[in-house]
Amino acid sequence: MYKIVSKKELNSTVTMMDIYAPFVAKKAEAGQFIILRVNEDGERMPLTIAGFDREAGTVRIIFQVVGATTTLLNQKNEGEYIEDFAGPLGNPTKTDNLKKVAIVGGGVGCAIALPVAQKLHKLGCEVHSIIGFRNEDLVILEDEFKAASDKLIVMTDDGSKGRRGLVTEPLKELIESGEEYDEVIAIGPLVMMKFVVLTTKPYGVKTTVSMNPVMIDGTGMCGGCRLTVGGKVKFACVDGPDFDGFLVDFDEAIARSNMYKPFEERKREENCNLLNMKVK
Repeated sequence: MYKIVSKKELNSTVTMMDIYAPFVAKKAEAGQFIILRVNEDGERMPLTIAGFDREAGTVRIIFQVVGATTTLLNQKNEGEYIEDFAGPLGNPTKTDNLKKVAIVGGGVGCAIALPVAQKLHKLGCEVHSIIGFRNEDLVILEDEFKAASDKLIVMTDDGSKGRRGLVTEPLKELIESGEEYDEVIAIGPLVMMKFVVLTTKPYGVKTTVSMNPVMIDGTGMCGGCRLTVGGKVKFACVDGPDFDGFLVDFDEAIARSNMYKPFEERKREENCNLLNMKVK
C-alpha cells in the first residue's frame, strides 16, 4: 500500500498527488513512468512521473479525470492509500550535451514536460517553453515553468490567457527568427505532437515526442503500446516513451487511440452510476 502524502486540484479536471514510494523516488528520472492500481481489483494505469523528492521519498503524479480509474483515484484523499505503485519504468529523457532546447507542452502533457524543463534548466541549458491550453481555467504549472525557463510563452485557444492560437505558431516564429535549438521536445495530445513535428521538420530541427498509448504490463509483454516508428514496430513502455518525432506514424497512433474511446466512456459512465448509487 502506498500513502497519498498530498493532494491538490490544479484545475477542475486535473489533480496532483505526491505518493510515498521511496524505492521509486530513489531511481526516478524525468521522462519515466509508473503503473498504479487504485485498489486490489482495479486496472493497471500508467502515469508519467511529474516530479520526485528523493529525500522525502515521494513521487508526484498529475492526472486528468477522464475515465473510470482516474475517477476512482480522484476519490482518494490525502492520508489514504492506493494498492500498487510500480516503477520507475521506461527510459529517461536524454538531456546530455543539450545547450538550447524548446519544450512544447499541451494540456495535461505539461505535467510531463515540466520535470524535463526543470532538469535541463538545472544542467545549465537554455530553455524556451511553450505551453498551450484550451482556456485560462485549464492552465496549470505556469509559475513552475516560468522558474525553469529562460523564455515562456503561454497559449490558449480562445486568448483568455497569454496569446491566442496554437503552440506551433510561436515555435515557428522562434525558429524563423534565428533561434537555433539543439532539440525540440514535444509532450501533449497526439494531434499536437504531430503538428509540432510538421512545423520543425522543414527546418531540420531534431524533435523528440513522448508517446503514451494504452499500456497494461509496462514490460513489453502485452504489446498494447505498440507503435510504428521508422517503419518498425516499437513498444512505448520499453523502447520509449520518447521517440524521434520524424519517424513516428502519428496517423496510426491516433487511429489506435480513438479505438478505445467508446470503451473508456462506457466504463466511466458505469463507475459514475456506481458512485451515485453508493451516495444514495
